[in-house]
Amino acid sequence: MRGVRLLILLLIAIPIGWYAYHDSKKGPGDDTPKRDKVFSVEANKIDEIEIKADSGDRTSLKRKGTDWEIVQPVSAPSDQSSVSGIASNLASLEIQRVIDENPADLKEFGLASPRIEVAYKSGGQERRLQIGDKTPTGSDLYAKLADSKRVFLIPAYLESTFNHGTFDLRDKTVLKVDREKLDKLEVVTDKRTERFEKKEGDWQIAEPAVGRAEFSAVDNLVSRISSLQMKSIVNDAADLKKYGLEKPALTVRVGSGSSLATLQIGGAAESGSVYAKDAARPAVFTIESSLVDDLKKDPSEYRLKDLFDARSFNTTRVEIVRNGQTTVFEKTKTKDKDGKEQDKWRQTAPAAKDVDGAKVEAVISAASAARANGFVDSTAKTGLDTPELTVAFTYDGKQERVLFARAAGTGYASRAGNPGAAKIDASTIDAIVKALEDLK
Repeated sequence: MRGVRLLILLLIAIPIGWYAYHDSKKGPGDDTPKRDKVFSVEANKIDEIEIKADSGDRTSLKRKGTDWEIVQPVSAPSDQSSVSGIASNLASLEIQRVIDENPADLKEFGLASPRIEVAYKSGGQERRLQIGDKTPTGSDLYAKLADSKRVFLIPAYLESTFNHGTFDLRDKTVLKVDREKLDKLEVVTDKRTERFEKKEGDWQIAEPAVGRAEFSAVDNLVSRISSLQMKSIVNDAADLKKYGLEKPALTVRVGSGSSLATLQIGGAAESGSVYAKDAARPAVFTIESSLVDDLKKDPSEYRLKDLFDARSFNTTRVEIVRNGQTTVFEKTKTKDKDGKEQDKWRQTAPAAKDVDGAKVEAVISAASAARANGFVDSTAKTGLDTPELTVAFTYDGKQERVLFARAAGTGYASRAGNPGAAKIDASTIDAIVKALEDLK
């Protein structure tokens, strides 16, 4: 009997095993329903697009080479990413579900007078998609083709892709410049001219007075100008005086070498914006007014606040003048008892002697921490004509020298080669003096 039972089990197991093996060869199952595409076209084969938005705007675009351009109702460059997105979505658009093959009344779907229409031409053939209302759940849109009565659903999120007015489809970049190549910035108002130049990778103030600039502050301003976008376009731009652009309140120039792009900024517009125009183009548009506040800042706000570039790790020589005495420390290379090379600080003036390297670096750290909290011109009483301290650092083959003084309880500092004087915390001077005293 045992043999019979074993034979029966084998007869049952063999087919089950075969089916299991067969199913394993099929791979994982895919329960996603196959959906029909609305159009059989490739995105890169679409030559023309026409959009009627629910605002009433009608915009026609043509592909020119690899770019898209607006040809109606105006001739203008387009927002390439937006138009490419429309072409891609037309090519991949799928029918979610067919609602009615032959509806009696298109009004119930909002398709008797479609809110949105998107047409394209490919190889001379035109196809037109008409979009009506959202479904009651809001997840889909009713749609149909212009040459068919069949109503179907497409995803509701595509409304934001297809429902674009002419301005939405424009390239809204204000100035055509290469951000990475910019090395000049000029801001002209009725009161002054500010000029910044980039030299050897650093921004410098060239006018009204030559000085070091706070790199991040100037670079951020240049970045804002180069990436500036229009908020709106003025339809009637013939009368520049109407927009404060006959004599602009601000003129901004950015560029590289002899190539400059010019932005003219006029009067206030609505909703926190101002009128502006690219001097090379006739169009008047609006931009964010917050940029104007940054452009009107005093040049001192763009000055570098750090008085020293040197730091304790790269400084090789320190010279300090105090109370008529000059003290000099120099870093040398020596070898320890194991023959390993190491840095060693020595005092070389007024007398040569060994010093505690950590304490020399404490002096460097105290001085290099000096930072301006404001600036005054050369006529201010700062006490810098008879400085309390003069500190000079040598690093990377360069030398920088700063004078320190006090007047009426306020600390001041002056860096060689820079105009005016910086206001600093008086405690900074105290910290340098203390670190110097600790070396004795």
